Parts: sequence; C-alpha cells; structure tokens
Amino acid sequence: MEFDHVRKGSRIPNLTPLIDIVFLLLIFFMLTAHFVQDEAIKINLPEASGAEEVNETKIVKISIDKNDNVFLDDESVDLISLEPKLVSALKSHENKSVQIRGDNDSGLGIAVSILDMARRAGATDVDIITKRP
Repeated sequence: MEFDHVRKGSRIPNLTPLIDIVFLLLIFFMLTAHFVQDEAIKINLPEASGAEEVNETKIVKISIDKNDNVFLDDESVDLISLEPKLVSALKSHENKSVQIRGDNDSGLGIAVSILDMARRAGATDVDIITKRP
C-alpha cells in the first residue's frame, strides 16, 4: 500500500481569510463613521483666489445668510443683541478669533457692521471666510 508523500518545503499561507477580515473592517468603519457637516446654515460663500486654510478650533463663527439673517455659532440672533452675545462668547474662548461667513448674495453693509462689532467686542483675529474658485 502506497501513501501520498507530503512535500516538505515552503508552503504558501492562505491569505483569503485575512483579505475577508480587512474588507469587513473597511465596511464597518465606512458605515459607522460620523461625517461632520461644516455648516448647518446654507450659505453660498464668495470666491477668492487667495483663500487660505483656517484652523477652526475654538473660533466664534458668525454667519450671514442671503436674507441678511445673522447666526452666532448656529444660533439666530438680531444685530442689536449680537454685540453683547459676542462679548460673552469671546470671553470663553482663549484665542479670541472670529470667523464671518457671509452669503455671496448678502449685503456688504451688514458684514461691515458685524466686523466693527467683532473688533469692539475684543476679537484679536477676524477672518472672512471665502471659497476657492
């Protein structure tokens, strides 16, 4: 009676289970990832060729929509109560930076008023957010 001889030497490991696990992990992370939406307020930003990336940590955000409604950190405010709220918001932030996101169709006068309020409230750095063309 003859037996099959098992070859001794290098055996190639089966990589199929490893590939299956990698794809399962990829699918898991794709399904459970939380994508952060930058803006809750729909704003059509104006374009600027010199637009730069801005670090958005601990920054007070002021948004102006196309109907000239003003939002302080996604909370609707009127122009009269904006400055006191801006002063209190800047007191709680270390770097005292303000970002103004104005809609392309909003008025220039309201943006200038908000810029002046931010300076009076003690903002050391005021950025006007645009998008690249």
